[in-house]
Amino acid sequence: MHLSFQRIFYAIATVFSLFAIMIVAKSILIPLGFALVLSFILLPLANRFQGWGMGYILAAFLSLLSVFVVIAGIFYFFSTQIIQLANDFGQFKEKILLLFADVTTYINSNIPFVPNLERGELISKTKTLLNESAGTLASQTFSGTTTLLTGVLTTVIFTFLLLIYRKGLTHAFTRFYTQENRPRALKLFKSIQNVGQKYLYGMFLIILILGFVNSIGLLIIGIDNPFLFGFLASILAIIPYVGTTLGAAIPVVYTLVSYDSIWMTIAVFLLFWLVQIIESNFLSPKIVGGSLKVNALTAILSILIGASVWGVAGMILFLPFSAMLKVICAEYKELEPIAMILSDFEEKPSKEKTNEKTKFGNQMVSKIKSWFSK
Repeated sequence: MHLSFQRIFYAIATVFSLFAIMIVAKSILIPLGFALVLSFILLPLANRFQGWGMGYILAAFLSLLSVFVVIAGIFYFFSTQIIQLANDFGQFKEKILLLFADVTTYINSNIPFVPNLERGELISKTKTLLNESAGTLASQTFSGTTTLLTGVLTTVIFTFLLLIYRKGLTHAFTRFYTQENRPRALKLFKSIQNVGQKYLYGMFLIILILGFVNSIGLLIIGIDNPFLFGFLASILAIIPYVGTTLGAAIPVVYTLVSYDSIWMTIAVFLLFWLVQIIESNFLSPKIVGGSLKVNALTAILSILIGASVWGVAGMILFLPFSAMLKVICAEYKELEPIAMILSDFEEKPSKEKTNEKTKFGNQMVSKIKSWFSK
């Protein structure tokens, strides 16, 4: 086997160059990535509007408007719970400070090499520190909110333009291929689109299922604002592996601080632990994993690489992008090894093993029948 160090160097340099571009241009690429994934899920709706005789612009506008109507309805449904939670935030913050002071005082009394601190003194210092950092926190919150709103607006504009110019963009990209390979290129683009659609449909279904299961469980336990905490945890499940844990930690901490009974906290913890087991082992593999067809190693690496490059946005986007990359690599013979590495490894039984199992099964059935015939 001939090993070309020149090709290896070019491949490594290309990978590093791509990551450098993604980091430098992330303010443009992140909204574009979300717009690409969002346009995949809105495409059937836009096609339906066009089938009713509407133009490209009106169909794209109505598709985006439908998304905003759904989001506005969700906010309206949770508005009363959000307002109630905001009103109780001051009391909740005070309880957090008391809990932090009690834990710190307990550690001080049991670890001799830590300087002793009184509970009242610790609470006073913590409040002073929070008040001094309030201005910086408000500035950072304003800056973060401005960045978020700018990203959302850019994503909406990109999605609108992608829906309008989808035919022209597809036709333009097929021009990179020769005449005989253009049908193959169209098939490739369709496969990429299907992967994005299946992923988003699957995640939307999982959010609904987990949201109702979490909310009903919290309602039975007796937690305030069950639907808010239940659907918040299910929405955070969009971030694979990490989001489910974070979504469970919020109601657990809230219950620990707001209620005197430790059994309610344990019940909430057990509820989300059980839901996470069901989601990880049954729902995601059947609903989302089945459509993505990427192995667990690829999923974990996608999350870690996405977090290091684009933060939370990368954790959300890089997993479906990995599935799309697998589809692209599978179309080229030179890149087939990469597609195999990304694929979900499922050992299929050979024909000989299947015949042996069938023969053994038939023998067992015949033997059982002979027992009863006697």
